[in-house]
Amino acid sequence: MELAHTLKALRKKHGWTQQQLAERAGIKRSLVGAYEEGRAEPKLETLLAFSRIFQMSLDALVGGALPSAAAEVDAERLAGRKLRVLAVPIDPETNRERISLVPVKAAAGYLGGYGDIDFVEALPQFSLPIPELSSEETRRVFQIQGDSMLPFLPGSYVISSYVQDWHSIKTGELYVFLTQDQGVVFKRASNHIRSSGEIELISDNPIYAPYRVHVEDLLEVWKVEGSIQWDLSPKLRGDDAVLTRLDALQQEVRALRTALNQNVA
Repeated sequence: MELAHTLKALRKKHGWTQQQLAERAGIKRSLVGAYEEGRAEPKLETLLAFSRIFQMSLDALVGGALPSAAAEVDAERLAGRKLRVLAVPIDPETNRERISLVPVKAAAGYLGGYGDIDFVEALPQFSLPIPELSSEETRRVFQIQGDSMLPFLPGSYVISSYVQDWHSIKTGELYVFLTQDQGVVFKRASNHIRSSGEIELISDNPIYAPYRVHVEDLLEVWKVEGSIQWDLSPKLRGDDAVLTRLDALQQEVRALRTALNQNVA
């Protein structure tokens, strides 16, 4: 009955009705009632959904450990020693991990399905026989969008490896973060975990301001090892992309100054 008690207590702590929790978990309201009364046991995929919704490890959820609202950052969770569900497809012929591709069109669904092996296995799968990529690492390829990381072009692909210990996140290096609020985010990192429990996410494009994400809002971290991009047009190649963007910004600033001077006159 520990799970039943924990589930009900967590739901009430968040101020949700059974219907609201059911919608978040993608199940029927009657099932939530049955779980809270101990009349039924959730399937693994439902437990994973509850774990994601309440930001608890499965062992804490099933064991009945209620988190304190004022609890400090869980050091074991940061170091990856507590259970994190990582769905990894396996090649049945070689018994080795395959690389999953998360295209832009699947990025929105990745937030809800990252721990679901059926979702991950439905993503495009492939292998990369590149000597520089160790076969010991779990990898994923994400397609990026937007211009916040120019000169990385929208539509490019970044090859990344799974980061188990978040203390190892290195300031100044590139990562793909999966966050509760924004989903898949490709940024440069500044690690402030030891001082404030936060990671600062920094865009390479200077027009975008950096912002911080608390580790409690992080779900996955992937270290970028390389990229693949197809558009090699001169105007978007290398530093030219940043220069082009900066030139456009300068023109906008001049236009604003002209407008302000006219208003003052």
